[in-house]
Amino acid sequence: MLRGSMVALVTPFKNGVVDEAALAELVEFQIINGTNVICPCGTTGESATLSFEEHERVVEIVIRAAAGRVPVMAGTGSNNTDEAIRLTRHAQKAGADACLLITPYYNRPTQEGLYLHFKKIAEQVDIPLVLYNVPSRTGVNMLPETVERLAQIKNIVGIKEASGMLSQISEIVRRCGSEFSVLSGDDVNTLPLMAVGGKGVISVTANIAPRDIAAMVHAAQNGQYDEARRLHLHLLPLHDAMFLQTNPIPVKTALGLMGKISPELRLPLSPMPEELIQKLRSVLRQYALVE
Repeated sequence: MLRGSMVALVTPFKNGVVDEAALAELVEFQIINGTNVICPCGTTGESATLSFEEHERVVEIVIRAAAGRVPVMAGTGSNNTDEAIRLTRHAQKAGADACLLITPYYNRPTQEGLYLHFKKIAEQVDIPLVLYNVPSRTGVNMLPETVERLAQIKNIVGIKEASGMLSQISEIVRRCGSEFSVLSGDDVNTLPLMAVGGKGVISVTANIAPRDIAAMVHAAQNGQYDEARRLHLHLLPLHDAMFLQTNPIPVKTALGLMGKISPELRLPLSPMPEELIQKLRSVLRQYALVE
């Protein structure tokens, strides 16, 4: 079962191309700080602006850098079913342990269309698949009854839920049972989600504070809810800072301020204005992430 503290890994760029050395170093930073699963090429990884060749290369680099020490869950979703199958097949061949599949964006499929999309992908590969529901990004919300139908397919093993609706998330847990991994897609909702049976988080904040995110998740897993609550409340200002602008602008800026990567983004994303950078820097100082 996929569970624990997972990172929605950024994709570092330098002079317009993927910074492969920095990417490998980010993987190492995550592993030594307790992250349980590495998730490249998701929304935070700017997958929408990666070419097929870049996408596949990033997945390969992360798998090689992880070297079997932690699982790699590669983002392979698309609003084109055939493209998603291509990326998922590649990830399986490259040695990924699982794949993360976002609901098709822009098309706005019906619930039946969502079911058929994921069913077709699952039939074309032999690798664990995790669904990803983020209506604010895609324009479509995958309902609990659709998730329940998909959970009957053998290699669909979980969902990253970023709807922000705890009632919906609770209903998915109720319908799909304890063997289905319901994962938080919003850092601020990780602890509430785990309290109703969720298995962990695919975190943005873990890019910069992996040890703290792992500590909170592991405390909740072990039933140490006083400690988990303390860490949850401690981390709230940092979570908020990661959304001063559209993700991943703040987290890449933060990693740049920390000296981990060049904070380069791809258009149409643009750099943070100076006043927000100063606000971000102030929050990072509170957590001793920058001087």
